[in-house]
Parts: sequence; structure tokens; C-alpha cells
Amino acid sequence: MFKTIDDLLADRHGVAGKPVLVREDLNVPIHEGRVSDDTRLRSAMPTLAELADHGAKVLVLAHFGRPKGKADPEFTLRPIAEALGEVMGRHVGFLASPDRHAIDVLEPGSITVLENSRFYPGEEKNDPVLAKQMAALGDFYVNDAFSAAHRAHVTTEGLAHLLPAFAGRAMEAELKALEAALGNPEHPVAAVVGGAKVSTKLDVLTHLVGKVDHLIIGGGMANTFLAARGVDVGKSLCEHDLADTANAILDAADKANCTVHLPYDVVVAKEFGANVECRTANVHEVAADEMILDVGAAAVEALSDVLKTCRTLVWNGPLGAFEYPPFDTATVALARTAAALTREGTLVSVAGGGDTVAALNHAGVADDFSFVSTAGGAFLEWMEGKVLPGVKALEA
Repeated sequence: MFKTIDDLLADRHGVAGKPVLVREDLNVPIHEGRVSDDTRLRSAMPTLAELADHGAKVLVLAHFGRPKGKADPEFTLRPIAEALGEVMGRHVGFLASPDRHAIDVLEPGSITVLENSRFYPGEEKNDPVLAKQMAALGDFYVNDAFSAAHRAHVTTEGLAHLLPAFAGRAMEAELKALEAALGNPEHPVAAVVGGAKVSTKLDVLTHLVGKVDHLIIGGGMANTFLAARGVDVGKSLCEHDLADTANAILDAADKANCTVHLPYDVVVAKEFGANVECRTANVHEVAADEMILDVGAAAVEALSDVLKTCRTLVWNGPLGAFEYPPFDTATVALARTAAALTREGTLVSVAGGGDTVAALNHAGVADDFSFVSTAGGAFLEWMEGKVLPGVKALEA
């Protein structure tokens, strides 16, 4: 269990007039000096606004880019602090060189972004001396950055051991969604795992076969499993050297009573690109000069029927080369089925990973899933069953 802002605000002494260190993810894309995607800024709003509205002196900790432990004007958080203020519709200050005196004179209810935490060489080393220096700036610590929780840095893990620590609203929502998806899910559970290579998802697949009832494998990695089963996949992207590994995963799934779903009809083409000539074929009919680029319509229909029997879905990775139509068809169709089941209340659907978020947005269904994580690396490590230091440190 972990404490949340509710526990912090329930304390009879409250937070009014007290400095609260809040770790957020403000590592946003910048184009021509302007924030081009404010998703992470909007995600930070509920926690920052709630604490400020209760009179706290909110001190925002965050990293931006890779300045390699030294101050670099290219990676200052100053313009991001201004953008955060615009998104929130309230003044957001900025402190380049924070000390306790500068914080003592801040107004209760203020929000102030501190300079890039990665300007300090001890941040990524989780240096205990830096942790004590930073802890001296605040009375409480709130971690609201699940996306950085797989890193044991000062601002993501070290501070949680030195100050009363709590999960922010975004962190709380993420952890509850993940618990519902794999921690203590309602069965049957299905997992969709796509992507180019098995080698990048080995730990995910190995972990999932012991957790889910149905494992749906798509993308280029499905070709490796098909090849391991003796299917000639032509010139498709395929890691032939991982055939033994793929078969070991299939054997482990059998022992765990996990049904692995591989496509039996596929969309193939002789070249890779948008709107190239293509055809649908049985997996045993792929020509030597063809490559598999998507799952076929019959297989998608069968997969949709599988989802209709499930109560929980976790999704990471597209089924095909969704960036290039028409090879987005299978991903869009299955995503829309999952969204419809979620709207009907029969399915809890949790998705994450950069390509996954892009694919769900492309299908127009991201808002219909129960929860969509933008955490990237942290989401993947959670799917691998790994302990996330930033989450572990919050456990009471």
C-alpha cells in the first residue's frame, strides 16, 4: 500500500504555508522554443492545483533532456515553467538556484518550478548528499511521475526515504489501473503484445504467460513465433535465431494454461510503404519475396471474439505496421472492439507504450480505454514484472 494526497491533506496540521516537493514529468517536446505537446503538463495539473489550493508552497521537481550532470541553457526548465502556467491558467514561478531562504519567502498557495534536476551530477547517481540537500528544501515529498519511477534517482526515489512520502493524483491513477490490469485482475485476462522484435519484449512475454489467460502476439515479433513453428515467412522481419526462445515461451504458456494467439491469415506485400500493393493470405501461403505487414481480417475477427470472453485487457504494441495504411487495419479494428467492450462495461482495458498510444489515438479510441499510460519505459518494466524503485519507495 502507498499513501496518497488524501493522507497528506487529512493530517490535522495540513500543508498550509509548508513547502511540498512534487516530482512531476515535465520532459515535454519543444519545437522552436514552444512546447509542442502539453499532455504531461496537463497530467501534472490536478496534483499541483490541489496542493496549492490547500495553501502549500508547491515546489516542482523535474528533469528535461540529458544535460549530463551540468547546467546547460539548452535544457533549462524556465520556458516549461511558463508553459505550465499557461496550461494551468495561474502564475507558475521559477527558481534557478533554490535554497531554504528563497522558499521561505514564497507565498502560500504558490507553484514554483525548480531548475532541471539533472543539472546536478548526483541526481542520476541517487547521491545521498544531494538527497539531503534537496530534502532540506521541503517538509513533504509527493511523487507524481510514474514515467520516471523505473529510475532510482534522487528526485524519484532518494527523497522518499527522507521526507513523508505520498503518491500524487497521476501516480495514484496509474498504480490503481496497473493493479486492476495485472496485479489483481478480474479473469479471463488478455494481453496484446506487438512490436518489431521478440528480443525487445522477451521479459514481457515470459512474465505474461504466467499472468494472463490469452496472449495475443502481433507485429514483427509474431513472425518469429510463426517461423519457430515451421512457417515460411518469406522476407518478413523475423529473428530466426530466436526460434528456440520462442518455442520455450510457447511451452511455458502451455504449462501455465495460457492460450497464445498467432495470426493464421496475414496481409503481405513485396515492398514496405504506404498504400503499396498487398494481398491477404494464409500464413502458409506467403511467397518468398513477400513480407507480412499486418494481421488478416479473419484472424482479427477471431481475436475480437476472444476479447468478448475476457474481463481484463492489457495492451502494448500494434498488430501491424500501423504507420502505413492499409497495414493499420488490424490494430484499428481490434482497438475499436476493445473500446466498445470497455464502454459497455464488460472489459477493463489498460494500454501503454509510445507506439500503443499513437495507435490508439490513430484509431480514435484512446479516450474510451479504461486507462492509457504514457509512461513508456516504466510501463514496459512493469509489464516485465520488475520492481520500480520510485513506486517501491512510496510503499508504507
